Amino acid sequence: MHVLVTGANGLVGGALHRSLSSASRFHSVGLCRTFTSDCIAAPDIVYADFLSPDFKNVGVFSRVSAVVHCAARVHVMSDAVSDPLSEFRRVNVEGTLNLARQAAASGVKRFIFISSIKVNGEATYAGRSFGPSDTPAPEDPYGISKLEAERGLMQLADETSMEVVIIRPPLVYGPGVKGNFASLIKLMRKGFPLPLGAINNKRSLVGVDNLVDLVIRCIDHPAAANQVFLAGDGEDLSTTELLCGLAEAIGSPARLIPVPAGLLSLGAAVLGKRAVAQRLLGSLQVDISKARDLLGWEPPVSVKEGLRRCVRDSSV
Repeated sequence: MHVLVTGANGLVGGALHRSLSSASRFHSVGLCRTFTSDCIAAPDIVYADFLSPDFKNVGVFSRVSAVVHCAARVHVMSDAVSDPLSEFRRVNVEGTLNLARQAAASGVKRFIFISSIKVNGEATYAGRSFGPSDTPAPEDPYGISKLEAERGLMQLADETSMEVVIIRPPLVYGPGVKGNFASLIKLMRKGFPLPLGAINNKRSLVGVDNLVDLVIRCIDHPAAANQVFLAGDGEDLSTTELLCGLAEAIGSPARLIPVPAGLLSLGAAVLGKRAVAQRLLGSLQVDISKARDLLGWEPPVSVKEGLRRCVRDSSV
């Protein structure tokens, strides 16, 4: 079965492309918009920009039965562009739908879209988890663009014979992870004391190996057609538990100072860092029971093992 994976030089797309390439029942073609060193050793890579009007002439859909669209303009804490929403829409909505329309016209049977839990919202309350059928409530341009892309894809599924599968992951970690997660690894490696030893929140994460396993399950499972799934490790952690887990994986002590969360939240507000505080102190939990019940899927890698793989193979 031929599968086209976009964003094959990214954390998720790269891991998926490598996994599919090593499986006997799949032939994976990776699509990258630009050349990066991550693609040097990867097999079957095509360099083409799905935003370009000339993309339809590239011919990437030959014999392709499924597309997994991992490429995106990702969420950033400090966006330098003057109109972030327009730029997110250009890549994540217009680019996605351009790719999907061409896939449908070429006879692709299934289009899997890696969306984001940000479509659901930014936080959950104690004892409450986001579910795939909850009313969407995105709060930032990235989440809004992902929701608009989802809606456009579902409309396309209604108008064509191509099936659509939407997967919304929370924070994805694994070898090569960047951003805030990489910063946490770096801090733990250096042994800096952190005032995060008394945080009792709960956050869902998903290791890249677990997300890839779910995506592969969705490529040809009949029950996945035109469904929305939430991804996760099935083990929710507090920020304190996550940092202790990272320290254990690194093999160093966790130097965490038990400062009350309320005091940290107040300090973050004074410093204008509410968004950072929300990610460290707030809760965000996802319910993966639909994937379990409908697809018979279970996350194959524990959080402990996922963190070990992440720090073992990380360049941070």
